[in-house]
Amino acid sequence: MDTSNGLWEAEELLRRLVAIPSVNPDCRGAEVASELTKETIFGESRLTDFLESLLSEWGQSCGRQVVHRGRDNFLVRLESPHWTVSESFPGRKPLVVLSAHQDTVPPCPGMEDPWTPRREGDRLFGLGACDVKGGMTAMLLTAKWLLQQSEPPPVDLLLAFTVNEESGFTGARALADLFRQPDGRFLPKRPDAIVVAEPTQLQVVVAHKGVARWRIHTRGQSAHSATPEAGQNAIYRMARVILAIEAYQEELRSRPADPWCGTPSISVGIIRGGSSVNTVPESCTIEVDRRLIPGETSDFARIELRCYLEEKTGLLGFIEHEVPWMEGPPLVDQSRWPSTQRLSEIARRLAGAGQLTGAHYATDAAFFAELGIPTVVFGPGSIAQAHSANEWVSLEEVRLAAEILYEWIVNWEEKGSRTSE
Repeated sequence: MDTSNGLWEAEELLRRLVAIPSVNPDCRGAEVASELTKETIFGESRLTDFLESLLSEWGQSCGRQVVHRGRDNFLVRLESPHWTVSESFPGRKPLVVLSAHQDTVPPCPGMEDPWTPRREGDRLFGLGACDVKGGMTAMLLTAKWLLQQSEPPPVDLLLAFTVNEESGFTGARALADLFRQPDGRFLPKRPDAIVVAEPTQLQVVVAHKGVARWRIHTRGQSAHSATPEAGQNAIYRMARVILAIEAYQEELRSRPADPWCGTPSISVGIIRGGSSVNTVPESCTIEVDRRLIPGETSDFARIELRCYLEEKTGLLGFIEHEVPWMEGPPLVDQSRWPSTQRLSEIARRLAGAGQLTGAHYATDAAFFAELGIPTVVFGPGSIAQAHSANEWVSLEEVRLAAEILYEWIVNWEEKGSRTSE
């Protein structure tokens, strides 16, 4: 397959994707995006519409999986009139899924013109260029190149683009439900391997941390600030909680490390309390971010912290923990799968990359791996550029990612499927 125009194709397609706002409306700061666009943010819907139009132009039958009102996962099982019916009969061949999330975070303060792509040398700047429209571009190019072949690939390929990765993973949860019970149309069988796009610098992430985020409240009793002894200051109580969490973080750091993901962690990122400077506050709230290593669960982490705080602060009855508003499980070691090893080998040969590694962030991938499906995280760009005011991705990395995925698919062998032991 001639991929000599890959760099031009990557830039042209990535520019179109970046130019479409797909800000997650559930993220804090989404109102900034509304102000910049001078209209209400519609989440991923515009991008979903564009993908449907693009893939329809390529002769594909497209499907949607409703996740929230106006927010749909987008699915395409690759088909071509050039491929014989017998060779592309659904369910006969291994099924490979390439998946990327459609949503972005809101623009960072100081990010000018986030939806006007700008090129400087090899870098394309813009909101979502790195996280994760560069990876989405690579997957779309892979599909385009496969459709230009006269012969079908040795696998069935499903493109799956999810919603709400940045604030809840509900798109991934819905897609995992479909993988658990295939519908026979877009999904003729359970997948044999999945690649989830994230900025990994073309390394192959085989394990990553999970995440649990929830709110903690302290309760007090209001009083006039002239007589603070008449009340119970909820902020003072929260100060004790925060100091205890700081000590708890040090304890987490001393625990045995996962070989891929390191040690668990916790961080306090938001605090709110009080209504007036001349009133003793009756409530205070913080939001915590707990990173889970393989073997930990969200429930375990929350119960453990609750018991720890009650013991260390002496505030039993004055601390309340909400149910987590965001939960994502860890991705447990996927290095044993032959499909993982083959992707690593091809990335190493074509790009000098492909190292098997772990990550500290959470992704959609863990929900699919929990079903026993070989799943890795792979894509162009660095996580250091994601969610930044100067977000960018290397166009050459986007092209290389597409070439690696293409080679991985067209050279698929039975030994490259899910058999591991």
